[in-house]
Amino acid sequence: MKDIEDIITEIYCDVDEFCKGFEEYCIKNILPSEKVDKIFPKCKMSLSEVMTITILFHHSGTRCFKWFYFKDICGKKYREYFPKRLSYNRFVEVMQYGLLPLLVYTLKFKCGKTTGINFIDSTFLEACDLRREYSHKVFKGIAGKGKGSTGWHYGFKLHLIINDRGEILSFCLTAGNVDDRNMDVIKHLCKEISGKLFGDRGYVSQKLFEYLYEEKGIQLITKIKKKMKNKLMNIEEKILLRKRLVIESVNDFLKNICNIEHTRHRSETNFYVNVISGLAAYSFLDKVPSLHLRDKVGINCGQ
Repeated sequence: MKDIEDIITEIYCDVDEFCKGFEEYCIKNILPSEKVDKIFPKCKMSLSEVMTITILFHHSGTRCFKWFYFKDICGKKYREYFPKRLSYNRFVEVMQYGLLPLLVYTLKFKCGKTTGINFIDSTFLEACDLRREYSHKVFKGIAGKGKGSTGWHYGFKLHLIINDRGEILSFCLTAGNVDDRNMDVIKHLCKEISGKLFGDRGYVSQKLFEYLYEEKGIQLITKIKKKMKNKLMNIEEKILLRKRLVIESVNDFLKNICNIEHTRHRSETNFYVNVISGLAAYSFLDKVPSLHLRDKVGINCGQ
């Protein structure tokens, strides 16, 4: 287990290196000079410090950010690492400016690489209790009502693809009523995927299978539904299909350790920051769900 100093140093150094290049690129190529302060507001804390704290919160396993900020960041635990900390209300305002950098950082630097064995799944992120669906105002017109294996939910869907090592390869956030087989979502998720893709029965679709195989060279493998004809699979595919539950463990880590789901959001932007920070924090965990296929004999990893 890493101690606190090692964890903070690892996260901050990685984030700070990214922020320096990101800010320099934006200022030179994208943002006019008169709008720089509006995109990156001047305050005592740097962008890299703000991003580090948001990622550190999700890495810590703490459920309440306000409690984490007052007790840990302003308290004895992390005080010496953030001497120029802001007030809680000001920090919550500044957090929103970290959305774009966090998204780029997570997508480009914290996602893994395909190994030829990939697993796809989606999980619900509830915006509120289903009984308060019509009175909920924060995500009105954005969230959606959908049905999963555990019943009806109101909120969002996080679509994920991981490799056999448990590394997140790509992700997509949609309303809760978007079908798992939506072609726009699949196209986004599978941009840099190759090899075999294992999913549950929710991904059974001839059109989807043909698109992935013909356009991407990806073989979609799923369990069959009732009244469907059985199809031949080799022994490796049968074993790996049974191991598809590894992505369920990843979803569990994201929800219960990285805390990407709660119903206390007061703005859309902070919700997105919360989810993406949790995905970034997942990549810093010491142990993540993995099949350890390279330690086993007889499994072809597609390399």
